[in-house]
Amino acid sequence: MRAKMIRAGHKKETDLTRGNPLRLILAFYWPLLLTSMLQQFYNFADTWIVGRGLGDNALAAVGNMSSLFFLIVGFSFGLANGFGILVAHSYGAKDFVELKHRLAAVIELGVLLSIILSVVSVAFLPHALRLLQTDELIIGDSLLYGYIVFGGLSTGICYNISAAVLRSLGDSRTPLKAIILSSVLNLTLNWVFIMMLHMGVEGAAIATVLSQILSAGICIRRLLQMPDIRLSKDDFKNEAEVFKSLLANGLPMAMMNSITAVGCMVVQYFVNGYGVVYTAAYTACSKYLNLFMTPAATAGNAMSAYTSQNYGAKEYVRIKEGLRICLGIAWVFYLIFGSLMVFAPSALAGLLLTGTKQIELVKLFLPRCGLMLFCVDSLFVVRSAVQGMGKPMLPMLSGILEMFLRIGVISFFIGRIGFTATAYAEISAWIGALAVNAYALHIGLAPCLRQSAPHSNKVKKYIFI
Repeated sequence: MRAKMIRAGHKKETDLTRGNPLRLILAFYWPLLLTSMLQQFYNFADTWIVGRGLGDNALAAVGNMSSLFFLIVGFSFGLANGFGILVAHSYGAKDFVELKHRLAAVIELGVLLSIILSVVSVAFLPHALRLLQTDELIIGDSLLYGYIVFGGLSTGICYNISAAVLRSLGDSRTPLKAIILSSVLNLTLNWVFIMMLHMGVEGAAIATVLSQILSAGICIRRLLQMPDIRLSKDDFKNEAEVFKSLLANGLPMAMMNSITAVGCMVVQYFVNGYGVVYTAAYTACSKYLNLFMTPAATAGNAMSAYTSQNYGAKEYVRIKEGLRICLGIAWVFYLIFGSLMVFAPSALAGLLLTGTKQIELVKLFLPRCGLMLFCVDSLFVVRSAVQGMGKPMLPMLSGILEMFLRIGVISFFIGRIGFTATAYAEISAWIGALAVNAYALHIGLAPCLRQSAPHSNKVKKYIFI
């Protein structure tokens, strides 16, 4: 007999398969958005403190690590989200026996993942920096920052996995609490280490690792408090099929992130080849792009959790309604942040950079990407819907297409039009990936909707409550 539904008193978990889709998604979305914005805010604050406290070269050293960090952490993040989708399928189907077996397997795979990625990233860091053509002016600081952050990689992976599981159970508030407290700690330590103790870039790295320990601890504590997913020794006695299903869903999502990161690393390689001025400008552009994409990326996270639970419950029509809602959220924020990038690039550049040349380069990037930001905003939502249905292969192929488009555009155009090529490399990758994922969504969802056509009125009555 399947386990009972969530017990009374544990209100942080949300069943996304019943009730008004708009109300459910918005209630789930806002804590997620605050979580994501706080993460971006303290990343942005790190950049500001490093840039203002240590100078543009230190900023370039930290920014130079972003593509490598995305390669490793993006892999773990994709794997965690892939695992979380199958946990959400079990939750949506109310099969708590299967859920606990999957959760136990996630823990075992997470420990193995942490060990492997930490060792590999630290061992190959010097070689990776050389491959990126890292300037001799900043390679020392890049190595110092990288050794500390990658040495503490297990803390970030632990947070990613525990937060993904919580989101799959409909809890978007605990990760918010974790990020609020860890952000306060991170900013405080950054100020103390850099501005007061003058530690250099290692201060920013140590602050990052310590804050991740706190955020991971908060999420794990919440998971241990949930009686319906409390694990026993028997839950860890999994057959190979459980591990295979998790890896079959998680690895394509992880590979998609890493493949995309390779494309970003190639762009970083070409940018670094033009010197520290280009590296610092590209760092500032990347920070703003990540910040302004956050609301749409968060709508994608909400879409993933919503789709996963409803796909497990076979509520396919609700997925279509959720898609409309999440796309609407993404497009509203596109109008806000896209406009800011188009009409205020000088003001934005001046917040992070002091060099005139660097600011002029940023002014070439932001308006072009701001105009086309709706492509990547839509991509986040559409791709998450496909992944939420447990169909990760076409999204992974879209990551390969993104990589080739970025590499092709940057390698062909940077010698001809200079720094502007970095903007066109991003835009081309967004358009290509959106086309592939839109097709994947159509072929994945259309048959399910035809199957659910006789019951379509059930969702309409929720929408107009």
